[in-house]
Amino acid sequence: MADKSNEITAIPALLELLDMAGCIITIDPIGTQTAIASQISHAQADYILVLKGNHPTLYGQVKNWFEQQLSHRFEGTLHSYYQRVERGHHRTEKRSCWCVTLSQLPTLHHQNDWVGLQCVIMVIRVRHLWNKTTREVQFYLTSLSCNAERVAQAIRLHWGIENSRHWTLDVTWNEDACRVRTGHGSQNLARRCDAWLLML
Repeated sequence: MADKSNEITAIPALLELLDMAGCIITIDPIGTQTAIASQISHAQADYILVLKGNHPTLYGQVKNWFEQQLSHRFEGTLHSYYQRVERGHHRTEKRSCWCVTLSQLPTLHHQNDWVGLQCVIMVIRVRHLWNKTTREVQFYLTSLSCNAERVAQAIRLHWGIENSRHWTLDVTWNEDACRVRTGHGSQNLARRCDAWLLML
């Protein structure tokens, strides 16, 4: 990103450079913006956008609705469900994904502003480690049709990038702890790390 810029302005500029037609674009919460959803849809691509507290009204609606449905085991609600269990590195992780079309929900806050929006998604990740169990709930907006397995696989691929690439920068290269702040030093180091990752 350029100085005095941020990801909200950088993401649309990056997307302009890509041939996205037929692709699934996954973006972290900072990119969950109606303008970005519109840009992706108009490029004949699909999106999966993380829904968090930066859209408090919409997030609250979706969270409350899914909590109610969970308590009633989605009885009478048309939905798609997919579950996967993975074991490795001394842990077991179960990921459950529910995908529901908009027609099953009450009208969402500014629903029509999300171009192409078809479904909302809830993913619950439960990790059993040797000394503790963690549970994470995440919500998403997507322009994809209601297919929980396909959506879950795309979300998993997104986290694969986070885990394999960003973890390497943060831990192996210790980028977050780097104190280089003089001149262009930090930018030069970041470019060097990015070039190294591209060679992997």
